[in-house]
Amino acid sequence: MKRFGIEGGKGSGGEHLPFARAVEADGWLYVSGQVPFSQAPSGATGTPGEIVAGGVVPQAHQAIRNLMAILADAGYGPEHVVRCGVWLDDPRDFPAFNAVFREYFGAHPPARACVVSSMVVDCKVEIDCVAYKPTVAYKPRVADKPEGADR
Repeated sequence: MKRFGIEGGKGSGGEHLPFARAVEADGWLYVSGQVPFSQAPSGATGTPGEIVAGGVVPQAHQAIRNLMAILADAGYGPEHVVRCGVWLDDPRDFPAFNAVFREYFGAHPPARACVVSSMVVDCKVEIDCVAYKPTVAYKPRVADKPEGADR
């Protein structure tokens, strides 16, 4: 089993978070929930470590970019994602979130659950995922030939 991001993930206020950003086991990658914290200045908006300002659209983009960065760090891509869990602060944001989600997962849509919930941090969206990448190339088993068949 391999853990990613246990060396010092930070939450709001710089607090050390007591969980891994992701854990990989036997080809499965479980990515912890990602909120729209701005990351390093390259490609991110806002102050690093702060929630991206604006509504659900910029926040969804940032949360999904954070998720994609963790997937990439572990050697996975959006095509490996089999399931996402999404939490929205407001049910009226569902159509706008779907439009953003489609930009990232349109070619390889995973299974998904989406619920409305209050958030632990002051944001509009959180997303987690489970991804799978076989550790050994799959080889279909050749069925045994019946008795008396040519071999």
